[in-house]
Order: sequence, then C-alpha cells, then structure tokens
Amino acid sequence: MSAYLVANYRITNPDGYSAYPPAVVPTIVAHGGEVMIADYDSEVIEGDPASVTVVVKFADKEAARTWYNSAEYQEIIAYRTDNSEGSLLFVDGFDAG
Repeated sequence: MSAYLVANYRITNPDGYSAYPPAVVPTIVAHGGEVMIADYDSEVIEGDPASVTVVVKFADKEAARTWYNSAEYQEIIAYRTDNSEGSLLFVDGFDAG
C-alpha cells in the first residue's frame, strides 16, 4: 500500500531554508518518491497549521523511512530543521476496497 510523507511547517529563516528545496527533490526521486503537493501558501480553513504543506508519495512506509534515514537526506535535513518549525508524518494511503 502506498504511503505518504505529510509535512506542514513555517519557514523561520528563508535564507537558510532556500538551499533545501533544490537539494531535497533529487533525494526523494532517488528513493522512488513522488512530490504530489508542495504549497508554500496553503489556505487554512480550520485550526492553526503553518503555510507550507508538502505531500510526497512513496511505495510504502518502509520506503519513506528508508529515504528519511538515508545518508543523502541526513546530509541536508538541517536546511529544513534549522530554518523551520512544524511537523512531518508518515501515513498510509486509503484503500476503499
């Protein structure tokens, strides 16, 4: 079953964060991931989420964890974690059948 990384965060240091998007996409693709959503101006309808929302599709949670723990991603993770505040989740896709 497909799994997704769902990220929601606010950028606290745009200059420091700017290196993250061009660096992260190749790591995602190299691990079979597909960026489904990348919105830097999410429209809030309820609650108090941050403005950045990203959804990445992976084959399953194990593939998502493998990407997250990979040396390639760990080399660049600080571009995001040092320059933003928010959350990342791994979630399973929905199978209506």
